[in-house]
Amino acid sequence: MEYPSLGTPPAGSIRFNTDSSKMEIYNGDKWWNIDSTSPTEQTGGTRGIYFGGGDPGRDDVIQYINIATTGNSISFGSLAAGNVWGSGAVGSRTRGVFWAGENQYTKLDYITFASTGNAISFGTGTSSNGGVGVNNSTRGVFALSGGNVLEYVTIASTGNAVDFGDCIGVLTNEAPMNSPTRGILAGGYGANPYPHPATMDYITTATLGNAGDFGDLTSNVSAAAGGGNAVRGLVMGGKTFPSPATVYYNIIQYVTMATLGNTIDFGDINDSVAQNVGVSSPTRAVSMGGNKAPGDVDIIDYVQIMTTGNATDFGNLLAARRGGSGASNGNGGLG
Repeated sequence: MEYPSLGTPPAGSIRFNTDSSKMEIYNGDKWWNIDSTSPTEQTGGTRGIYFGGGDPGRDDVIQYINIATTGNSISFGSLAAGNVWGSGAVGSRTRGVFWAGENQYTKLDYITFASTGNAISFGTGTSSNGGVGVNNSTRGVFALSGGNVLEYVTIASTGNAVDFGDCIGVLTNEAPMNSPTRGILAGGYGANPYPHPATMDYITTATLGNAGDFGDLTSNVSAAAGGGNAVRGLVMGGKTFPSPATVYYNIIQYVTMATLGNTIDFGDINDSVAQNVGVSSPTRAVSMGGNKAPGDVDIIDYVQIMTTGNATDFGNLLAARRGGSGASNGNGGLG
């Protein structure tokens, strides 16, 4: 039986209700149920979406993986925007929002993780260059390629992107990483003659404003896959160009999201690639596809985020491709 309280509980007190088998919290006036959710409850697992891309041209394919398992990707549906590169992506527990194309479109598309089907038009951004995206549980922020502009959307709604602030530098093809409070943009390249600075910018995702300096990469790269959980952010692969030649890398570097500082060596992915797509769960970071000399690849690799070491084979994409974008409903921005 449940005994009465000896006095009025202080606000914030927690109890287990034996009648309802629920945890409850006292708000100063009454007891409220404590609810929880997870990608497993909503979709049966954390899904990673590969949006757009192509080999070598653009197409309208959306495909997905279940990050907790291994195996080949599965067809999800088609883009609303048509045949485009996927230039940036953000994700909440329920939705993925995708910037629909490098140098072609200002369109934003979205999908619902728990279902499969074609993407739906979300709104527009101000640039046809698109850009990489970081997010928390409600807001997605895009860093536009070839500029220093940051724009954001509210993921649960539809509508056009709105000004957020500015990056420190003018870069393209950074690697994005998320925690519930921060978004980090690592590496990238500048305008002709295409310098590859070691810089990493960060924002506080819930507030508007300009980016700050986080630290430096230990290996300067662009077009790397970003991933991680709420604690660690990973930069997987990447490349440098054009002088003296294009060089592809298989290195994985990581940071601790809550601190400032330089990256630390994590291990290696199984091939030296760039323009690969990263998706994550709370335990795994996955690199999908990419480009290397002489062509594109269909490989999918994964690592356990809270250890260090080399990647393990996960499976294969539907076909070799590069230049897509990736989102998951278990990324580090969601806790």
